[in-house]
Amino acid sequence: MSKPIPPSPKQTGIMLLEGLIAILIFSLGILAVVGMQAMAVKQVSDAQYRSQANLLVNQLLGTMWVSDRKSAALQSRFSSDGVSEEAQIGAGDGYNAWLTSVSSTLPGVAENPPTVHVSGTGLVTVTVYWLAPNEPPTVAPHKYVSVAQITPST
Repeated sequence: MSKPIPPSPKQTGIMLLEGLIAILIFSLGILAVVGMQAMAVKQVSDAQYRSQANLLVNQLLGTMWVSDRKSAALQSRFSSDGVSEEAQIGAGDGYNAWLTSVSSTLPGVAENPPTVHVSGTGLVTVTVYWLAPNEPPTVAPHKYVSVAQITPST
């Protein structure tokens, strides 16, 4: 029977080193997956707010379309041009009703009210701003802009 050959001193601890390197690589992979998960949650939240902004703008445009479509009537009821941000003084009843809906749906709208511009030719530009609940008020708000042509009635 032959005697087993003892390992040479150069190879002592090589298994431990390989194990530590494997744990390091595995840990980096797990950290990358966790980072991707956090980014995915943020993107889903942003997409939800953008979709809600889109629906709210479409709601306003639909209301404008079925109302009196004369340019003066659209401007007086829905335009936010020259409106004081504090009390929404100068805004029409259509804008104020829509603003209530926007404020109850999107976060951070009180600090960044939406704007509605109605031109004399019926070109309507609606801009909605919001801040996600976890964002500080010092960052620039997210925004959704929609431009539509509402043919004035005669």
